[in-house]
Amino acid sequence: MRNKVTSYLALLVLTSLLLGAAGCRASLKMATTTSLYDTGLWGYLEPKFEEKYNVALDILSLGSGAALEYGKRGDVDVLTIHDKANEEKFIAEGYGVERVPFAYNYFLIVGPKDDPAGIRDLTPEDAFKKLFETKSGTFISRGDNSGTHSKEKAIWQAAGFEYKTIEESTWAKPAKPEDAGYLEAGKGMGPVLQMASEKQAYTLTDMGTYLSYESKLELVPIVDRGSILLNLYSVIAVNPQKVKGVKIDLANNLVSFLTSPEIQKLIGNYGVEKYGLQLFTPCAGAEPQ
Repeated sequence: MRNKVTSYLALLVLTSLLLGAAGCRASLKMATTTSLYDTGLWGYLEPKFEEKYNVALDILSLGSGAALEYGKRGDVDVLTIHDKANEEKFIAEGYGVERVPFAYNYFLIVGPKDDPAGIRDLTPEDAFKKLFETKSGTFISRGDNSGTHSKEKAIWQAAGFEYKTIEESTWAKPAKPEDAGYLEAGKGMGPVLQMASEKQAYTLTDMGTYLSYESKLELVPIVDRGSILLNLYSVIAVNPQKVKGVKIDLANNLVSFLTSPEIQKLIGNYGVEKYGLQLFTPCAGAEPQ
């Protein structure tokens, strides 16, 4: 009987120690753009990071604009996003330590196979201009201040339009709301692609998310060339000198992890076997020329 009690007590002590060790495991909060999450890339990389550094990675999937706000408030320690202009502003204002590129792909304008607006193979700028001037097709915008939404705004500007003009036009606000040809969804990339497919509309998407959803969609690439379509992903550690409570050592570990040769190779190979194409091209620390 005594031996049984001793064994039981030993088991309790061991269990307590194991639970204590698990409870002491550090956690790192990261905000990531939805395209990196929806493609499954973070689901693939997360356990590898956690095992390497013995840390729990707490991932929030958000548009890049919302991710930057979370960083400013100190709700996350590190960001992985794709909105260069606002990333640079974030750094300039002291909220981020350094903007470190780690992968890229390209944006696409996708739409119905029959291309009712006749924009196939135009430049992105000319495609947007024709969509607005002819109003011969429906366009669904992310409308969520994400990196994709910022890119859309940049294309409108390059096409000669102020974004506010588009938002306030009769295309977006016709006499009958059901006749709107320009819709702001306020959703992530995956749901917007599904919405565009259902409505047989055009939308701007990153290549990775489109490829991961392609089999579920009745949409095809319509415009896929133009330097403005470059989509660059960067990792940014939040600056602990500006934002209190940031776990900078753990954040720096994530920066090192994403730019390491081993993980760069995994990023480059991710999705190739399934889709026959790279979803992401690795570019540790450097912007593609």
